Amino acid sequence: MSFTGEIKQEVSYNELKPCCKRAELSALIQLTSSLGFSSSGMSLIIKSENPTTAKRIMSLLKENYAVKTELIMEQKANLRKNNIYVIKVLSDVKYILEDLCIYSANKGLLDYPSFSVTAKDCCARAYLAGAFLAFGSCNSPVNSNYHLEMSFMSLAHANFVIKLLGRFYIDAKAIQRRNKYVVYIKKADSISDFLRCIGAHESLMNFENSRISRDFKNSLTRLDNCELANEVKSINAANEQIKDMEKIIAKGKYEGLHEKLRIIIDLRMKYQDYSLIELTKVYQDLTGEKISKSGIKHRLDKISAIAKELE
Repeated sequence: MSFTGEIKQEVSYNELKPCCKRAELSALIQLTSSLGFSSSGMSLIIKSENPTTAKRIMSLLKENYAVKTELIMEQKANLRKNNIYVIKVLSDVKYILEDLCIYSANKGLLDYPSFSVTAKDCCARAYLAGAFLAFGSCNSPVNSNYHLEMSFMSLAHANFVIKLLGRFYIDAKAIQRRNKYVVYIKKADSISDFLRCIGAHESLMNFENSRISRDFKNSLTRLDNCELANEVKSINAANEQIKDMEKIIAKGKYEGLHEKLRIIIDLRMKYQDYSLIELTKVYQDLTGEKISKSGIKHRLDKISAIAKELE
């Protein structure tokens, strides 16, 4: 099962208060349904490619309105695509839509529900959960490209959901993709906040564990790369120092140098792969004189300057 499927399955099992059931169903019906009219009256046709979502809609309809529903499974022409689950509601359609605050006798189906549906924070969370169940997706946490999105048929509905997310300090933006408007979240922390908001706590833990594990590995890689780069830099610097010292010796200038410089030359020629810190230790062991890393560096720079003068 995909990570999106895991989230939807977890959310679909959440126990809700009556007001929250209404809010979640309001989002689900508005995003997945269309109205049908015939001589027998108004009907509601609900379609979803996700069986978990279809099952949740049927459950909420029966719990809230005790209506009789009919479930049909349609197969797409392209066999590689998912099946479509069609739920038909043939009675009390107008009452259901008006109760969910997504239908008006004058305007028909509304772009988004009235404020009363999401007035409470718990209901706002339930509405967001319903929107994700309907047309939401989230990249797997093993993918470093963090992305969560939900699709809407109108810009007004997308902006309504962005405002809901803002109530929980979740940063989201909207873009148009073909004939739909997509509300998306890119920041990992914001995705975590969204999963917490809709009650997907187990999915949240999986997301955070994967993110922490990957970030830890990335930190180790960066540290290893940094240490390797420093080691290469030290080796290159030591090679240049040895070349300068060999030049001084070849020109017969070694004996004329100060004793402290001759000691540094002897140590570097003997311990060619030692770092400056390691050279300070062998220098102190040999001479009994304390010297710092910068002190060793200063003498090496002086030897390099003498070699350049010989050129």
